Amino acid sequence: AEAKHGMTTRLILCFLRHLDEAAAFATLRAAEPWLGRIVGVGLDSSELGHPPEKFARVFARAGDMGLRRVAHAGAQVKPQRTTAGATPPQSILWVGNSFFYYNNSMHTQFINFVKAADAEARPRGTSVTISGSGMDWHDMESYFRPNGIGRYSFVGDNEIVFNKPGRQFDGVIMMDCSQCPIHPQLKDSFYQFTKKQGDTVVKNGAVPLLFMSWAYKDKPEMIHALADAYTTAGNDNNMLVIPAGLAFARAVAQRPQLELYQPDKRHPSPAGTYLAVSTVYGALYGKSPVGNRYLAGLDAATAEFLQTVAWETIREYYGK
Repeated sequence: AEAKHGMTTRLILCFLRHLDEAAAFATLRAAEPWLGRIVGVGLDSSELGHPPEKFARVFARAGDMGLRRVAHAGAQVKPQRTTAGATPPQSILWVGNSFFYYNNSMHTQFINFVKAADAEARPRGTSVTISGSGMDWHDMESYFRPNGIGRYSFVGDNEIVFNKPGRQFDGVIMMDCSQCPIHPQLKDSFYQFTKKQGDTVVKNGAVPLLFMSWAYKDKPEMIHALADAYTTAGNDNNMLVIPAGLAFARAVAQRPQLELYQPDKRHPSPAGTYLAVSTVYGALYGKSPVGNRYLAGLDAATAEFLQTVAWETIREYYGK
């Protein structure tokens, strides 16, 4: 390129924003044998929740090594919708996969969280989950059929209570498979079925909501593309996006020793589910989850940390 067109190129070593300072220093050390080929260092990956100040010391070290320093200005998609509506949905259908049903199901944890915030609240929730499923596996229309899902509930000591006839849900939280929104062969289906399922939800008088899933523990770089995909789909269909995935990334960056994942590095640990529930609460109610008395078996300090991360993520993502 230089001989033929006069074009020159140089390499810039990038630190990933969603990882911590220690990871950046490790990357810089690993690159030392090849510094003759590298002209500078920069930042890449998700900007939300990861300001450049986090890398001040590693940038200073790179400067001492004679490297130029730049900060990549990414164009992360911003959400257009920032509330679920005038009032949060009180009866929610959770449509997704095993990410929802781990740890006694996310909908159960969410109900407990809401009740702890307001003793007078009467939230309801039901999960329709298929292991490994994407949104295209679900027959959304059938979930609203009369005398079907939600016709009765279990309360108290496993007692059955029949609910008032008619529409059983005023909100539907939807999630695609963990890779589908960014998979080369499945991402088109994600956008197609976000619209199709959302239209079905609206037709049946409920509010569609998108749940942004998290990156795999061993593939943290997934979160940037996942965040953009979910936010774009939400903007295209006027849906609120719940930024649970970004909350995971923030929590990992701030406290990497706290385990948010099961050993498979995909599904949520109890702490991971609790973080997601805290994020759902803050997103739907527009209130801080910090101080909620429901701990889901976690120690109070860990619960407060996760509540705080959820609220910080929500405020930054929605620009509040």
